[in-house]
Amino acid sequence: MLAPALFFMMGAAANPRTPESASPDSVRQIVDATIPALMAKDGIPGMAVGVALGGKTYVFNYGVASIDPGRPVTGETLFELGSLSKTFTATMASWAQTQGYLKLTDPAGKYLPALAATPFGRVTLISLGTHTPGGFPLQVPDSITNYDELMRYLKAWRPQYRMGTYRTYSNVSIGMLGVIAAKSMGQDFRLLAQRRLFPALGLHHTFIDIPAGQLAQYAWGYTGNGRPIRMKLGTLGHEAYGVRATAADVIRFVQENIDPSSLPGTLRNAVMATHTGYFQAGVMTQDLIWEQYPYPVALSSLLKGNAPKMIFDATPVRAIEPPQAPHASVWLNKTGSTNGFAAYAAIVPSRKLGIVLLANHSYPIPDRIAAAYRILNALATRLP
Repeated sequence: MLAPALFFMMGAAANPRTPESASPDSVRQIVDATIPALMAKDGIPGMAVGVALGGKTYVFNYGVASIDPGRPVTGETLFELGSLSKTFTATMASWAQTQGYLKLTDPAGKYLPALAATPFGRVTLISLGTHTPGGFPLQVPDSITNYDELMRYLKAWRPQYRMGTYRTYSNVSIGMLGVIAAKSMGQDFRLLAQRRLFPALGLHHTFIDIPAGQLAQYAWGYTGNGRPIRMKLGTLGHEAYGVRATAADVIRFVQENIDPSSLPGTLRNAVMATHTGYFQAGVMTQDLIWEQYPYPVALSSLLKGNAPKMIFDATPVRAIEPPQAPHASVWLNKTGSTNGFAAYAAIVPSRKLGIVLLANHSYPIPDRIAAAYRILNALATRLP
């Protein structure tokens, strides 16, 4: 059960004023009112919290990046983002489209000719980015260890559902969107992300392969029994969950999703296009990886839309025709988890608000959402 304090302001609508400026101390007071208690409740060794507010960003650090030896979380600490990484993959695919390398309405077989005559070859790139191709498992099967085995698996795949009728959250879906996006641009996904996408976004402490000089900044994650752990990348790991980053970089990316006007034209348009709504899945609208809710939103709706069944079960969806154009009065969010880390990002463009929570312990998703909700509502109502 969530601590009562984390349910503070459930369902409350934010004050209509948009906070344009605030002192770091005033922002920190609001974050401090939630994060230390959350860490104590869930046994989290270390956290970094990024806040975007009125066009400015703030980062606040708590606890330790490693327990033994004790090493504090700092502005340079690298956290595993887990599935929050998928938002970068979606951005890359959207960027490829704005540059003319692909169309999200194209079938996968156009870019993977060996699969063109198979059911997988007929699924659209949009379906891959919205988890609606017809039913894939959450994880790539353990037996698949290389690209050739992956292609054989996809060649033999048969859908459980008609494309666009059920959402089955899957690393296979988004992973293959990343593979195809990079292939359309003539590069390896990992290199394309690190050499082009991250630098174009101004992210200089965001990595798939951590440089040797940055390894000392890599936090240790911790399992439920306190064992230190870091992820091992499997097949499609680069595309689906493999990014490590500082909170400062992730909140910069959040701010670019709030207001992408500082980005080059094609990338600016690509970021905005990832906010397009394609499918209604219960209380949640599925964008290109981002998950969208009308704003103001009740905490109960966010908890329902991020419930375990949305990750592990097939969810009926309704296609939005035509797709819903990006707009500002929404709450966009994405969770991410690995065995030792937890991440959550939320964005409210109309209020110029955003938050990212990074932790080196995989604590419950409802606690992340309730904490972020409390902080963002407090920022919206208590600051000028």
